[in-house]
Amino acid sequence: MPRPQRPLHAPWRGHWRNRPPRQPSGHAPGWHRKRSFLLRRFFAVFFVFFVLVFGSVAAMTLLVTKLVDGDGQNLLLIWIGSCGLAILVPLLIFGAGMRTYRRYAAPLADVMAAADAVADGDLSVRVSEQAGGEIGGLARSFNHMTEELERNDQQRRNMSADVAHELRTPLHIIQGNLEGVLDKVYEPTDEHIAATLDEARSLGRLVEDLQTISLVEAGQLPMQQETVDVGELLTDISTSFGPAAEIAEINLQVAHPNRAPSLFVYADPGRLDQIVTNLVANALRHTPAGGQILLDAILEEDLVQITVADNGDGISEEDLPRVFDRFWRGDRSRSRHDSVGGGLGLAIVRQLVEAHGGHVAVESEVSQGTTFTVTLPQYPGAEHGE
Repeated sequence: MPRPQRPLHAPWRGHWRNRPPRQPSGHAPGWHRKRSFLLRRFFAVFFVFFVLVFGSVAAMTLLVTKLVDGDGQNLLLIWIGSCGLAILVPLLIFGAGMRTYRRYAAPLADVMAAADAVADGDLSVRVSEQAGGEIGGLARSFNHMTEELERNDQQRRNMSADVAHELRTPLHIIQGNLEGVLDKVYEPTDEHIAATLDEARSLGRLVEDLQTISLVEAGQLPMQQETVDVGELLTDISTSFGPAAEIAEINLQVAHPNRAPSLFVYADPGRLDQIVTNLVANALRHTPAGGQILLDAILEEDLVQITVADNGDGISEEDLPRVFDRFWRGDRSRSRHDSVGGGLGLAIVRQLVEAHGGHVAVESEVSQGTTFTVTLPQYPGAEHGE
């Protein structure tokens, strides 16, 4: 659950977890200290400026009265006017300075205090965006930054918890099987060894998937791109999944086997195979016996669209935005073995597609089926027969 977003000027509404209460005004720690410091400096500079201006005008007035001939009344008027000017000018400067302070210095103090709060680990702090101009833009940028940091921090926490959960299950099974064999509870039969090996393989796949996502996000995933025949790729994948689909009594086929071979993309063939394979595997898990999975590829304005459509369980409308999240499963009641891959398959699909400069979309309706569409740029030389 994301942390509540609390404006810097909003009243304090209570503690967040075990954090100490803030000041009643709701400002970030150090806000009053920073604002007082800026105010003191402002008044110190103004006082020095006032003394210099007033002294200079008074000295000039005294000099003028001594140099200018005239009666006492004129000299008095000159003196009063000069002294009034010496007072009025600093007051005008003071008013302009206070306005500048409220418009720029005070909001800047808010941002400085909020930055300190973020440095101390409080990512829920926000600043007021009421200031105009560059300061208002700075406040909006700061709030956007903290929102992204908070969201990424929450995702990191969730991912750490999910990884620990996913790793714990196969490790416990492997440990239990091995301890059972050592304690003579189980016989070291082929069945127990095979079960342990399956869990070790699941664990290896999970670690490999996590590494793939980490490399893609860091921009360090090695890519060996070349011209890929999309039709041939779909035919090969359909053939590879044929036995599994036959066992599950699912009709898996390529929609237009004679048309798709004319479509080419420039991609890493291994990664593109992984993209479509993950989508087909996901469709097989959620399509009941007697269902159908259709693979297709079409050209749409220099873009190749690869679709994997099924008439299976479907996905609810509220769950659609989350299907590409890590470790997300629409039906939490399913066992881990019903969702082979640890919930990372679709997350990897999105990361790999975006790494190729494309995008992936999903359309679904409960009990009607789901269609995943991968859109990639067409190979530039395909239209010239290269």
